Amino acid sequence: MLLERIVSEGLAHYSYLVGDRNLALVIDPRRDVDDYIKMAAASGMRIAHILETHRNEDYFIGSMELATRTGAEVWHADRQWDYQYGHAVADGQRWKVGRLEIEAISTPGHTPGSMSYLLRDPAGIAWMLFCGDALFAGEVGRIDLLGADQAAENAGLLYESIFSRILPLGDEVILCPAHGSGSVCGEAIAERLWTSVGIEKKHNPRLQAKSKEQFVASLQTSHPGRPPYFRRMEKVNLEGRPLLGAQPSPLPLDARSFWQLSLSQNAQILDTRQELAFSAAHVPGSQSIWLDGLASFAGWFLGYDRPILLVGEGNQADRVAAILLRLGFDNISGFLAGGMLSWHMSGQQSQSIRTQIVQDLCRQIDGGEPVWILDVRFAGELDKDGRIEGAQHIPITAISERMDEVPQDRDVAIFCGSGMRSMVAASYLRARGWKRLSVVLGGMAGWRSIKCPLR
Repeated sequence: MLLERIVSEGLAHYSYLVGDRNLALVIDPRRDVDDYIKMAAASGMRIAHILETHRNEDYFIGSMELATRTGAEVWHADRQWDYQYGHAVADGQRWKVGRLEIEAISTPGHTPGSMSYLLRDPAGIAWMLFCGDALFAGEVGRIDLLGADQAAENAGLLYESIFSRILPLGDEVILCPAHGSGSVCGEAIAERLWTSVGIEKKHNPRLQAKSKEQFVASLQTSHPGRPPYFRRMEKVNLEGRPLLGAQPSPLPLDARSFWQLSLSQNAQILDTRQELAFSAAHVPGSQSIWLDGLASFAGWFLGYDRPILLVGEGNQADRVAAILLRLGFDNISGFLAGGMLSWHMSGQQSQSIRTQIVQDLCRQIDGGEPVWILDVRFAGELDKDGRIEGAQHIPITAISERMDEVPQDRDVAIFCGSGMRSMVAASYLRARGWKRLSVVLGGMAGWRSIKCPLR
């Protein structure tokens, strides 16, 4: 028997490989599919089926790529939409995989046609539920992705799916959601790597609602913003466009070639180093997104219409390219070989962004010096951790739409929870002409530790 969860870093996306004897199936595969093929082959199994729990919004589904390379049949949920590949799943449909059996269970709400898949062991005992984005550890799926006008209806559907179809399966059933903590598909997914129906019934805050009305109301009042790249993912995930083979590694470029290519292609320059390294020196016009934040923020700050050039530490290029590939960013023209060291040794010019420690900013405020503080934390963080007296709040994901609210004729100190997102915002503004910027190191953690003014 084979059971593997494949984690896509950054996205916090979980896909699953299930097999017995000589057959296997994959649930919600990512776009780079080599791992599924290698794992199945190592166990002497053929991947016969690919099951999708819903039309995904946050990553490029790999169903057709995997089907092209293995001959597996693809079964998609959300039959109400015009899929250009595979077969539509029906509620109650079953598949045999060796001695195992999997049954489709309709669980709409996150999307109108979401499906979950119940795995029964060789004795026929309900063992695991692959529940997609219907139910997570400590959270439930988003209901706002089809628009605010449909959110209440979707929340009602999700309530029925969870309370009438999932929870009655039994407390002992293991839940296998499509995402873990850190995913944009849930606001407060818990850091439980494995969970069960019973654990969620007892400890999931959303499931403590006393009525359907209370459940629906709780989902209406709180959800994260919708990244702009979701619209592209929704489109391509109905097409099922395959890669048709492994993608080549990004091309190494010397500093002069890198800069010439950036100009000739009007390329986006993505720098995935940590915020302190970026602040000290970076290629002019670069967008800073630290590596572990790439999956969360690339869709907000990078476009699909221009090539991408990479700057990073050591051998990061392949890892960065894999994350971007899963988000649908295919046009990676190359990376700066030797990093910023080679850039400077070739005599190229660089830019920097000033940083300051919390104590310095506090002294400015206490001394009455004029300073415009930009707080890029999310609204929930303000409510939880406190607000900075006099700060202007623009969430990091709204910077591109509201940058005109940030003055260019005075000093702007940018603030977040730690300093990482502040540098993302600062680099975006710097590339568009803002010069009097500083990033506050330590963010709210440092601010609270020295008791600067909050309200």
